Amino acid sequence: MGLNFRELQQQLQQDWAEGCTTSNSEYDLLVVPSLSLEQREMELVRGVHHYEERQLFALTRLRFPGVRMVVVTSTLLPDLVVDAVLELLPGVPTAHARQRLRLFDTDDASPKPLTAKLLERPALLRRLRDHLRPNKSFITCFNVTPLEQELSEKLQIPILGSSTDLSYLGTKAGSRDLFKRLDVPHPPGTNLVFSLTDLAEVSADLWESEPTIEKVVVKLNEGFSGEGNAILDLSQLKLNDFSSSQRRRKLQQALEQIAMPTECWLDLLVAQGALVEAWVGPKSLASSKKVCSPSVQGTIRPGDSPQVAILSTHEQVLAGPHGQTYQGCRFPADEPYRKDLMHYGESIGQALASEGALGHYAIDFVAYVENDKWNLQAIEINLRQGGTTHPYMALCHTTSGHLNPSNGLFLAPNGQELFYEATDNLCDPRLRGLLPFDLLDIVARAGLHFDPAQRRGSLFHLLGCLSEFGKLGMTCIGHSPYDARMVYEATAEQLLKGAAGQGD
Repeated sequence: MGLNFRELQQQLQQDWAEGCTTSNSEYDLLVVPSLSLEQREMELVRGVHHYEERQLFALTRLRFPGVRMVVVTSTLLPDLVVDAVLELLPGVPTAHARQRLRLFDTDDASPKPLTAKLLERPALLRRLRDHLRPNKSFITCFNVTPLEQELSEKLQIPILGSSTDLSYLGTKAGSRDLFKRLDVPHPPGTNLVFSLTDLAEVSADLWESEPTIEKVVVKLNEGFSGEGNAILDLSQLKLNDFSSSQRRRKLQQALEQIAMPTECWLDLLVAQGALVEAWVGPKSLASSKKVCSPSVQGTIRPGDSPQVAILSTHEQVLAGPHGQTYQGCRFPADEPYRKDLMHYGESIGQALASEGALGHYAIDFVAYVENDKWNLQAIEINLRQGGTTHPYMALCHTTSGHLNPSNGLFLAPNGQELFYEATDNLCDPRLRGLLPFDLLDIVARAGLHFDPAQRRGSLFHLLGCLSEFGKLGMTCIGHSPYDARMVYEATAEQLLKGAAGQGD
């Protein structure tokens, strides 16, 4: 009988963790870029079946000559997509990296999670096992669910990620519990409930405890990327004019009509629960009050005494009807509160580590000016990789630089400071029909492709979305925040201009 998930994790070694690999490291890495999330929410993301490509930046670990990698995807990866990453590796010939890489696919483009597809294919699992050395191999994935734990146990290979026993800590309710325990500032909110009636009840309780609250955010407990969030404007309901029972009926009517991104949210409310949180932000979209959405990202490295390391801070770019949906990010977060983000990220990481968490985690915040001072409010913990993971991996491994822990800036080996803007959502109908080769040709001719010598330019992902959806992801690296912005704008402009020229 094989080892269970927890026993397998005892095999994890510290130099397998993000930022710890050296030229002397020897291991095999199995990349399983499965998005094992609520499928009804996933369907809201255009071209979501191509989002497995975001984790291809894990290939940058091949810059270390003792690392071998096996990557499995739902459908076959084009050579051009793979080579676009391998050609960026500093100090390693592409041919040498290619020799240490094996690609597999399930030949299944259905929307179900990749891990589920793997578990349905025992012959493929055997082939994967044949390419992975026992006690020298581990799995990296976007998030760990029962599917990933089953895969780990079938392959008898550990995952560098947190056990599903700890999943609660990455939910909306679990995040609030941990913030409260650590005295991390966070907005007033409610307990978790599982019915519309109870949701109206706790919403009324929240408003009655703090009648100055004018807006709240209704959050599905396991929502992600803002797709399970919706804003309810209490000021429009004139709750002060009603009795307690009338107030609850009014709130329930409003909740029944709330514009939640996922239409099946009432089913998800019953299945996973929801809570209500005071809105932290301007009272109107016309307000001049500055509000930002920063985040901090860290990793918990395995070992007898797990180590917490802060990887990055970001300003998140949000959009959608209520400004709740993740679109991209800027690195690093703004200076006035960057050190506070890192401090909170460290303390929360230590608490997660004490519970047994491993691998990537991130905390989202809202930052706003109050009495001429910046105020940070923690919003949620993501106990997994996220939208800010792959841009940072791209920067780190293509430049061989590191984060300065004293100020949160990223330094190249020569001491040069580097910055970036990244997006998963450069969308324009004019990009439809453009093939990945066409894109790279346009960018190369414009001199905007990432130049390892200059440590400046654009890196691309989600190339599979390009032709069908007119959608692209990119990370634009520069020598200052302004320079990174100029690279981003110039790249977008040249792509649209070049796409228009393709039809001439």
